[in-house]
Amino acid sequence: MMLTQQQRRSFEEQGYLVVPDVLDGAEVIDPIRCEYGALLNDLYDSWFRGGRVTSDPQGLDFNGKLLAAYRAGCDWFQPMDISLPGGRIEMDTPMHFGPAVFDLITHGRLLDLAEDLIGPEITSNPIQHIRIKPPATDLQRDEIRAHITRTDWHQDRGVTHEEADETTMITVWCAISDATAENGCLQVIPGAHRDGMKPHCPKLQTAIADGFIDVSKAQPLPVKSGGVIVLHPLLPHASLTNTTQGFRWSFDIRYNKTGEPTGRSHFPEFVARSRAVPASQLRDWRTWASMWEKARARLAVQPHIDIHRWQTDAPHCA
Repeated sequence: MMLTQQQRRSFEEQGYLVVPDVLDGAEVIDPIRCEYGALLNDLYDSWFRGGRVTSDPQGLDFNGKLLAAYRAGCDWFQPMDISLPGGRIEMDTPMHFGPAVFDLITHGRLLDLAEDLIGPEITSNPIQHIRIKPPATDLQRDEIRAHITRTDWHQDRGVTHEEADETTMITVWCAISDATAENGCLQVIPGAHRDGMKPHCPKLQTAIADGFIDVSKAQPLPVKSGGVIVLHPLLPHASLTNTTQGFRWSFDIRYNKTGEPTGRSHFPEFVARSRAVPASQLRDWRTWASMWEKARARLAVQPHIDIHRWQTDAPHCA
């Protein structure tokens, strides 16, 4: 058991847990930084050769390349994301599925934590993202993507399909860099998960309809690199604005009880842990990558599938 009885009781009462020092820097964080550094180097070099960015890559570190590319209108987010987008999917829509990220999602300490809360039969839910937030001063005026700018108030259950409304599920938000109130850490409304599902509206982002939560009760949740925040699927949460001149980097990944709907069944899931049938666990990152490549090819030729159930003409969205 990784969590104490007090921690599990707090999660039930408050709807969240902040757990420091879950992910080791040398074992988990450094390989992720290396994997994404190589990915960004390839992206940036191609943009530089094509004249889309003008700053010489030799003089830029990882954050410098991110910022130069963003300012030039080059999209590094989708090529780095560990999911397909909610919009139209093409045969060549970029995405990233590599060994270091797979090792994060299947890391024993994260699965121990998940097992304490949802049981020993654990599926990796496909609703997952990298989030690298640039300084707000450098954001484009029309930037609305939650993964890059401030995230609006929402419940994770609210951005799934209705099929998963009874699914036993948690979100684990993993800090790669330190997350502070200044650089845009998460904020939650403690205990509000007990109030049930709130109506959401497809605004600039999918967000809880106006007037359904009391944001004056919001509590910021700073966490150091390697720490995690565990969220109940009905806990309202958002992120603050990154007011610093640095980047805030995290992943949010989900786990659900195996055999229950993921809420996004058109994306691939896999068994991350099974005490009953250990042979069912996925152990090869290449298979994981192939599952997403096959999903992309299938979805590119099918009618578009919305990633949530909300409509702009609903009464609460008027």
